[in-house]
Amino acid sequence: MIPQSADAGRTWADRPSPPLRTTDGRPVTVIHLAAEYFPYARTGGLAEAVNGLARFQGLAGVVTQAIMPLHRTAKATAGELEQIGDPFVVEVGSRRETARLYRQVHPTERTRIHFIGHDGYFDRAGIYGEGGQDYPDNPQRWAFFGLAALAALPRMASGPILLHAHDWHCALALVHLRIRHGGDPFYDAIRTVLSIHNAGYQGHYPGSLLPELGLAPELYNFRQLEWYGQLNLLKGGLVFADAAVTVSPNHASELRTAAGGFGLQDVFAWLGPRFTGIINGIDQRVWDPSTDPIPVAHYDVEQPAAKVACKVAVQRRFGLTEDPGIPLFGMAARLVTQKGLDIMLAGPELLSLDAQFVFIGAGEPRFERALEYLSGVFRGRVAVDTKFTDPLEHVLMAGADLLLMPCQYEPCGLTQMRAQRYGVLPVVRRVGGLADTVEDGVTGFVFDEYHAEPLVGAALRALDAWADPVEWHRMMRHAMEQDFSWERSVEQYLSLYWEVLSGRFAAPRL
Repeated sequence: MIPQSADAGRTWADRPSPPLRTTDGRPVTVIHLAAEYFPYARTGGLAEAVNGLARFQGLAGVVTQAIMPLHRTAKATAGELEQIGDPFVVEVGSRRETARLYRQVHPTERTRIHFIGHDGYFDRAGIYGEGGQDYPDNPQRWAFFGLAALAALPRMASGPILLHAHDWHCALALVHLRIRHGGDPFYDAIRTVLSIHNAGYQGHYPGSLLPELGLAPELYNFRQLEWYGQLNLLKGGLVFADAAVTVSPNHASELRTAAGGFGLQDVFAWLGPRFTGIINGIDQRVWDPSTDPIPVAHYDVEQPAAKVACKVAVQRRFGLTEDPGIPLFGMAARLVTQKGLDIMLAGPELLSLDAQFVFIGAGEPRFERALEYLSGVFRGRVAVDTKFTDPLEHVLMAGADLLLMPCQYEPCGLTQMRAQRYGVLPVVRRVGGLADTVEDGVTGFVFDEYHAEPLVGAALRALDAWADPVEWHRMMRHAMEQDFSWERSVEQYLSLYWEVLSGRFAAPRL
């Protein structure tokens, strides 16, 4: 459960405007620090989540900014940029690197986006690597980015700052904030939050790299940056953050356990009330079947009949038998083990069901090859498109009946929220944010054990419900009436920020 503050009984509309101030009444600027931010750079859900949170905080009246690397994709997407101030030197270990701070000349949103420019580190074809391989200098790249972002903060805001860093790439910034800049009144006043979007990625490197990252060897100890004989960047961020948050309450509980903590369970437990979970949101204006301009027809919870036309359009688009009486499962995800591809393909039982299946997304070559092979074996019933696009996801959500998300683990998940908005009932494993957002027998079908047999059992229960029109429309209505708005999530983040600013969650001395 999300910790309740002493101020929890009040709404943010009751508090002074702007809605985030220090205890002495000064307005606070929230600055998001992220490796990705949609639409400038994106490899998965991180970019979309950071964009959604920052954008809706801005719409709620919070003074919100974001800072990210000027990746090659960002250069192509951001439009005209202006340089803020002169280039500045960043010392990273024994290296002296020149950085530049940019912002958009014509911002399209209330949240101001800033970019750290360094062509040697960021003007690359990929964000983290190419050809399935990480860039070998990733630790140096992210150490530089964090230090450059800290150096840029005085150019971005003159008053109180709450720095919200996202995932392991930005975790070192929180270490450098307290170690390198400790004693500087401007930086000492900054409060910090670290978001963990996917604890399966932590930034493990040899401890010998500490000097190259501008870190003192004394920090390489089990309380701070050392982890089973390795340097762990995420651990460092967790230790030095004022508070940490992951993307669903259930996942926050999982991360405190040996089975779900990815080896950091003791750190998450040590954080105590300074660690919580808040579900991500979706933009319910964008994901709205009554107004979505991409599918062939509009429908809503009161008049869902036009979904049939959307379904036939999907069947036609993917070369399936055009019959609205056949239940249609969809999957929009990276084709990787985490998303449950191995248990879906463990045997013929799932794809042999009397139903159709559409998979969109790219991923591990072995899964792509297997699905392409099966689309030939089950021609007219199984289809795959590895060229994922946002419009294609809209088309699939409008036309599918059921969504497959049998994930090995899923910190939050967005697709199951979008699906329910479109009357698509998810078949999910009871894990992470899926457990928080799908109710078995009410808005979807939930199973527990990570094996093929329980998955097939849940799919069979879904087909039984499909065969009963009254039951199906009852569940479909419940699903479409769910509130997965970012507005709800922003309220909870503001409560967390308030507690951080009040000093309740001040990081203990180590």
